[in-house]
Amino acid sequence: MQQTKTGENISSVLLALSAMQLWLLFSFSVASALPEQNDPFAAKRHVMIERDIKGRNIKDPAVLKAMEKIPRHLFVDKQLQDQAYEDYPLPIGAEQTISQPYMVALMTQSLGLRKEDKVLEIGTGSGYQAAVLAEIVQQVYSVEIIKTLAVRAEELLKSMGYRTIKIKTGDGYQGWKEYAPYDAILVTCAVGSIPPALTAQLKEGGRIILPRGDTRFLQLLVLGVKKNGTIEQKSISTVRFVPMVGEAQGTGRSSE
Repeated sequence: MQQTKTGENISSVLLALSAMQLWLLFSFSVASALPEQNDPFAAKRHVMIERDIKGRNIKDPAVLKAMEKIPRHLFVDKQLQDQAYEDYPLPIGAEQTISQPYMVALMTQSLGLRKEDKVLEIGTGSGYQAAVLAEIVQQVYSVEIIKTLAVRAEELLKSMGYRTIKIKTGDGYQGWKEYAPYDAILVTCAVGSIPPALTAQLKEGGRIILPRGDTRFLQLLVLGVKKNGTIEQKSISTVRFVPMVGEAQGTGRSSE
């Protein structure tokens, strides 16, 4: 008789556990589906990460996490949102573009960013690159010469909850001296040579990445490290970016 009661008790416990497991499985399935329901582009963003970012040797976990999280489609016009996760640039107005996802990842990874870093971005554009940086580092300062783009990017980034990004309208050739020196500088427009102000505003040992060369054609993506007051450079790849406007246009087109 005792054995029968024990068997009944065990059966009751097993049934209870089975019910609990089914409930947890159901809850997990629902929770997993919610991001897809709230963000119809989540699947496309995941494909972009796997195919165009990881698939092209981007390995920095912080960069991958940031780009998996950020809804890139919000940074382009509604009629272009279906293309937001394809690996090519898209127009954002004022003859400017949002860089292709892989290039954003490559430039960000190349800087070897740390959480405590303070980064200067030249060329805010849509604000997407600034958002990626803000997911990784402590503070981002971004300069955009075209006021309409600067205002639009600032409003969007604030609406998304970014509080560690400061944006100003100004000529990026002069950097942003007020908050210098910077641990890293990222330039999203092509220049013939590294602007002297950016060299001055970079910390000793700091890193700078930019497209450098003849702005009418292809440029070299260059990574520089400041040593003894000068920038030691190495080429990473061939790229094509829109040119830096403003004072940079009067400094000549030839590369260093």
